[in-house]
Amino acid sequence: MDFEYSARTRELQAQLLRFMDEHVYPNEARYWAEIDANTKAGKRWTPLALIEELKPKARAQGLWNLFLPPSAKGSDHAETRVGAGLNNLDYAPLAEIMGRVPWASEVFNCSAPDTGNMETIERYGSPEQKKRWLEPLLDGKIRSAFAMTEPEVASSDATNITARIRRDGDHYVLNGRKWWTSGAGDPRCAVYIFMGKTDPDAPRHSQQSMILVPAGAPGITVVRTLAVFGYDDAPHGHMEVVFKDVRVPASNILLGEGRGFEIAQGRLGPGRIHHCMRLIGLAERSLELMCRRASTRVAFGKPVAAQTVTQERIAEARCRIDMARLLTLKAAWMMDVAGNKAAKAEIAMIKVVAPSMACQVIDWAMQAHGGGGMCEDFPLAYFYTAARTLRFADGPDEVHRNAIAKIELGKHTTG
Repeated sequence: MDFEYSARTRELQAQLLRFMDEHVYPNEARYWAEIDANTKAGKRWTPLALIEELKPKARAQGLWNLFLPPSAKGSDHAETRVGAGLNNLDYAPLAEIMGRVPWASEVFNCSAPDTGNMETIERYGSPEQKKRWLEPLLDGKIRSAFAMTEPEVASSDATNITARIRRDGDHYVLNGRKWWTSGAGDPRCAVYIFMGKTDPDAPRHSQQSMILVPAGAPGITVVRTLAVFGYDDAPHGHMEVVFKDVRVPASNILLGEGRGFEIAQGRLGPGRIHHCMRLIGLAERSLELMCRRASTRVAFGKPVAAQTVTQERIAEARCRIDMARLLTLKAAWMMDVAGNKAAKAEIAMIKVVAPSMACQVIDWAMQAHGGGGMCEDFPLAYFYTAARTLRFADGPDEVHRNAIAKIELGKHTTG
């Protein structure tokens, strides 16, 4: 394995680091102040002026759609470079840099769920679907949401979903209740990717389909906002959404009936690399904050950094971050050279390792900050909510551990 970054990646790393220093870190306080001002003005679900101001600056520097792989095609299905043309290993260190501030990815049009939705439409969409939805998403003119998880069932197993997609002439009719539909609160959200069952009697992994649903279609009701440890993440938001007799043209189906599970599996690999590397960036930032705080804070007559327990935590944090990074880079490398299927064990492993690592490192950093670590004076409390949420977002730890164990057991059993 060769984890040496390409010259292009190193160039982009340097650009991103400069951009973060010049435009992102100095505006962290403004970000929260703007959300607070919008809340008081009754405009909480309004796109933030700060992010909209930074987007053209990032785009002008070529720091735009960095996540898209080299195989991306335009709406005419001709080969074209609609992103930076980076593979997973190239993009991984860039995701880490952006992940140091949770809202930074949107500045570069590299934030979830849009990245996963854009990759899905790019990989599985028709030329017409790409023209209508992918191109404005790539241009940053609209946003999107992914509607799969349901409150009534354990949605970490996609075969459990109960939402229905029923054919009716030239249309499909959708019915179901979804939650944790991230992005549905944004007023710019123009399209949902909806997962439901087209044939409950088909083989287990051929029952599901995915379909593109205009956000303004009659029958869609955003029921409520779901808070994450008290944060509602406006204007992005995590919503519970009801789809009742929503009619969608049959041409909006992705890839074809019964291909939903296949699409879901293809979508998850790159997304997990993105999430894990962003978490590694968040953990790195937390460790930096921990070291600075521990060096300046005195307890029991000496700096907190001089306490043995603090030194042990700093050392352990460094070990865990570096191990998680190397494992994630290995997964990215395997996906690039052998494909997602060959890397399925590594993809599952990073989903277990990276969020748990980040939660622990952030927790240690919070401890070093004392009461400050629990409030808005430092970003750590919000960092923790993001890391803890991602232990569920791509499937809970238990599911991935089961998959890893089965692969490992398969190496030592026959028949």
